[in-house]
Amino acid sequence: MVQVIHLENVPLIERQHVREGIFCSRRILNGISGTPGNFSLQIGVTPSYYSPRHRHNFDQVRYQLDGSFDFGADGVMKPGSIAYFPEGTYYGPQTSASANSTLVLQFGGASGNGYVSPEQYERASRELAKQGTFQKGVYTRVQRDGSKINQDAYEAVWEEVNGRPLVYPRQRYLRPVFMDPKSFQWIPLADRPGVNRKYLGQFSERRARIVFFNVAPGAWLDLEENSIYFVIQGLGAVSTEDSAAPPNHFARHTTMYLVRGNQARVSARGSEPAELLQMGLPQFA
Repeated sequence: MVQVIHLENVPLIERQHVREGIFCSRRILNGISGTPGNFSLQIGVTPSYYSPRHRHNFDQVRYQLDGSFDFGADGVMKPGSIAYFPEGTYYGPQTSASANSTLVLQFGGASGNGYVSPEQYERASRELAKQGTFQKGVYTRVQRDGSKINQDAYEAVWEEVNGRPLVYPRQRYLRPVFMDPKSFQWIPLADRPGVNRKYLGQFSERRARIVFFNVAPGAWLDLEENSIYFVIQGLGAVSTEDSAAPPNHFARHTTMYLVRGNQARVSARGSEPAELLQMGLPQFA
């Protein structure tokens, strides 16, 4: 069965974090903790934010909704832009001095290191705060002899959760992949009249992918399993293989999630096309 999450049902909450600035978010969806493919989908809202240049042992997809984020030499994300941040690849520093909002999907990458759940992250950062300090994305621990050890804040949190040193995967990509969807062409789907697609990319040997769909009023699209769909604009309905179940309606910023084995179909309603962003999750056996 497909999960349908309406954004108005997801509260905006200020979150504990280990970077600099204020971070609020709407946590839309979580995966299964402890699995290689665990993930977290949220909309981050920040009036100001700073994170030093760093890397992760998980993948990220960011879609800019409002405002902008500056990632230094990697580029600037403006409304409508999207980027893939691979595990093991440095990026940043990341700064924003004005209000912005970003759809952020963080998920276990091809290395199989998985992804630390938000609950694990917050619990570990609280424990670390008893032994040291977080400042501008760096965790500082004071030794008994008075000396200080500095460490990337997320790296410290990960090691607290897992009880072992974090070993970063080798870089598959030398830089994050910044994309401007407006520069891609819509390609009609031959077997789906009224549906157009922009295929932005497929990443790593686990085949995570980013695709946009445009569905004309009255047209319909079959959704793929192991995927998250985010409605950028438009109205419509999503129906499942259960013909007796009533269709679930969607609107702007609705999220739909299909696990393996799920089947669902969306159709656009009203006078305007529906535009959807598909984030295909990595393929783990």
